[in-house]
Amino acid sequence: MPISEAESAVMQVLWARHPLSAEEIVTALGDARQWQEATVKTLLNRLLNKGAVGAVKEGRRYLYSPLLQREAYVHEQSKDLLDRLFGGRLAPLVAHFSAHETLSPRDIAELKRLIAELPDER
Repeated sequence: MPISEAESAVMQVLWARHPLSAEEIVTALGDARQWQEATVKTLLNRLLNKGAVGAVKEGRRYLYSPLLQREAYVHEQSKDLLDRLFGGRLAPLVAHFSAHETLSPRDIAELKRLIAELPDER
């Protein structure tokens, strides 16, 4: 399911804590977005229509919770990035970042650990 960058910001808030009202989401987004409640409600309606969030009426307001799991979203976005930019291969992505970004010793150690833990496919 395609989720825009703005919708993703709302999802990040809901993945961190839920259920929340639109007003609480505005507060959680804080100065980073400075969105009005109407903007957040528009984004929430889009997410509702996509099936990414659900809503329960409580009094005069709705409380929103994520239906789309963060892991599933991250997996799809990661796979899409690899497919579009690197032919579905992970090694060229790592090579790109190692050539254009500084990998910390911690990053390198973690990559080595991950590679060592891969199952041997002989």
